[in-house]
Amino acid sequence: MLPRSLPQVIDVTDATVPTEVLSADTLVMLDVWGDWCEPCKALEPLLAKIANSYAGKVKVCRLNVASNPRSASAFHIESIPTLLLFRSGRVVGQHVGGASADSLTGLVERHLHSARRAV
Repeated sequence: MLPRSLPQVIDVTDATVPTEVLSADTLVMLDVWGDWCEPCKALEPLLAKIANSYAGKVKVCRLNVASNPRSASAFHIESIPTLLLFRSGRVVGQHVGGASADSLTGLVERHLHSARRAV
């Protein structure tokens, strides 16, 4: 039996943000990052863990700010790393700067919980 593949963090671009992020039918965590940013690099394994732990509930994407200035500007990114949470095409949460695994999990849980109450 082949092992089940783990969910991946999806790289998005200015061209794919509308379909991958704004039109998604789940909660989306968008990591806005840069190659030169050490705190951004530190988040990579945590984001992969979120993608795996919340497969089917949270879609984890990342947007390189240097190569996608249109989206970075549209989302008013002033500092990286910035994590944006989207539901139904709207920003519902945000975290700027480095983060621990517990703080990321808490952020996701709060927004999943609030979505359950709204239904």
